[in-house]
Amino acid sequence: MSTASLDIPALDGAVERGGSLADFIWFRTGGPAEWLVRPATVEDLSRFLCNLDPSVPVLPVGVGSNLIVRDGGVPGVVVRLPKALAHVHIEPGHRVRAGAGAMGITVASKARDAHIAGLEFLRGIPGTAGGAVRMNAGAYGREVSDILVEATLVLRDGTVETWPAERFGYTYRHSEVPEGAIVVEALFQGVPGERAVIGAEMDRIASEREASQPLRSRTGGSTFKNPPGTRAWKEIDAAGCRGLTVGDAQVSEKHCNFLLNLGKATAADIEALGEEVRRRVKEHSGIELEWEIQRVGKKK
Repeated sequence: MSTASLDIPALDGAVERGGSLADFIWFRTGGPAEWLVRPATVEDLSRFLCNLDPSVPVLPVGVGSNLIVRDGGVPGVVVRLPKALAHVHIEPGHRVRAGAGAMGITVASKARDAHIAGLEFLRGIPGTAGGAVRMNAGAYGREVSDILVEATLVLRDGTVETWPAERFGYTYRHSEVPEGAIVVEALFQGVPGERAVIGAEMDRIASEREASQPLRSRTGGSTFKNPPGTRAWKEIDAAGCRGLTVGDAQVSEKHCNFLLNLGKATAADIEALGEEVRRRVKEHSGIELEWEIQRVGKKK
């Protein structure tokens, strides 16, 4: 349906028509949200979704570290969670409760300070806890499914539910969170540990990322899922794609599974470059690379 005349329900938070997404997503390019909504609280979000026409698509976006927003923008409603949902609390039994807006590094750091081990890998995940729960984010040999106890979601119809980890149906970089549902909180399980040891592991992860990934560029995290038995970057390199460009988009020379916006790349340039990489890898090794980065919105 066209949402040009969409009746946007009342909200305690902020609503912006044509809100820019390129201002904050990592690639710093792409079209606007038809409606950018920042609810004030979980209750505010729940009320809003309950009263929003059910045919209007809803897309939750964290910091956009794993997102290509196409140049035609995103129809319907894009939801960004407020700072109030970036809280992190320590609970008994070596557990950490995090609002979905909390960054992975914040969750890992709070766990370290409370002598809780097992969450160090979150230091290597550049997005929010909510995004990590939704996509079963992982790094350095661990993933969210290893530590999640339960998570709370606001479903598309406004219902608030808390799901045990098993209900997420986790597989590699995938969960069964329904379309339009928004993760608002997660409870993670750690184990007792020594602060110095935990800190050293987090430092190791940080320096390994710094050394191997283009962290200071306009990028979008790992572009393709690792195929069974190999690494995406190895296959991309072997197919001769290191440094390959389309317009102002480039395959990183530092880490081939990262695409870069050199400054003026459109989302179309970035996506076309990714598809060219997929074509060359398929031709070279027969491997069909699967996108890990989420591509959303309409092409121009």
